[in-house]
Amino acid sequence: MEVILKQDVEKLGYANDIVNVKNGYARNYLFPKQMAIPATETNKKILAENIKQKAFKAEKIKQEAEDIGAKLDGATIKIGTKASEKGTIFGSVTNVQIAEAIQEQLGVTIERRKISIQGEAIKELGNYTAKVDIHKEVKSEINLEVIAE
Repeated sequence: MEVILKQDVEKLGYANDIVNVKNGYARNYLFPKQMAIPATETNKKILAENIKQKAFKAEKIKQEAEDIGAKLDGATIKIGTKASEKGTIFGSVTNVQIAEAIQEQLGVTIERRKISIQGEAIKELGNYTAKVDIHKEVKSEINLEVIAE
């Protein structure tokens, strides 16, 4: 019997796969647990349309991420902070402050968890580089200029 899997099933297949299984396995295990549906012509057409729509949405999200990446790539963000006369910052500059600075200066909202600073933390004035993971396929680098207020 041909079935369409609604979720990943170990040793059988992944969600949206069309697989052949024995009739009893489908009727007694997969269908009652809502893990699969029969692979009728109607269900196959619905599956094809769903896959097409998901691909379209994924492409749209990726395109938006590439547009944001183009804005961020090579941009220099200035971050003002309180510092001593020797150039040591009181505290440190974190990815939260970087995300806020990007929002203010470039008008782009980036989640703070997607910003990674090279090294542990920024504790002195100067120029630094941070990496931004906008999308799983789109990554960008920004330059940071930490200055005293």
